[in-house]
Amino acid sequence: MISAVLFDFDGVIVDSERLHFKAFSTVLEPLGKSFTWPDYIETFIGFDDRDAFRTASPGIKDAELEEMIAKKAAAFQDLLASDGAAALPGAVELINALSGTVPLAICSGALLEDILPLLGKLGIETAFDAMVTAEDTHISKPDPAPYRLAAERLRVSDGLAIEDTPAGIVSANGAGLKVLAVTNSYEKEFLAEADWIVDSLEGMTLETLNKQLG
Repeated sequence: MISAVLFDFDGVIVDSERLHFKAFSTVLEPLGKSFTWPDYIETFIGFDDRDAFRTASPGIKDAELEEMIAKKAAAFQDLLASDGAAALPGAVELINALSGTVPLAICSGALLEDILPLLGKLGIETAFDAMVTAEDTHISKPDPAPYRLAAERLRVSDGLAIEDTPAGIVSANGAGLKVLAVTNSYEKEFLAEADWIVDSLEGMTLETLNKQLG
């Protein structure tokens, strides 16, 4: 039986990766250090803002880094207000079905201020028992630290992570979790390290998860 379910956020619950990419571009383009969408998918999608900016701008000083993170957060909120971000198929339904039945967590490299408004809009702001965001760990996925902390906050030693990126899968595996990967951001061949790969969370239930992965 699955003892807990830990959800990545962007690319698993909400379709928001292109908003993050645009927000990064807003900050980096004036500095001549922007990256393309394929670059984002290949390298940056699993990082939190801190590690993404450090990778895009090697040698950046801490004060500059904090300023860039703040500017990116503001740009993301502007894009969210103008463009919106829809829930990905089946995600909210699965969260509602699991909430109160097994412990739930969010484990994301996004900032808490990026996540909370979207949870409210989706009506699932009270569904989770724990949350780990960019502010909570010193290093982002693919390091296992975020998922280890999320499991610790749930007081479980195992469970299931739901991910959409190779970096997220490596992080969850390193924390001793099973992984269900969704092809929202990558094709199946890039997600081969997961225990189970699906095209959508539509129709997923705790019974389905236990039958396949429990």
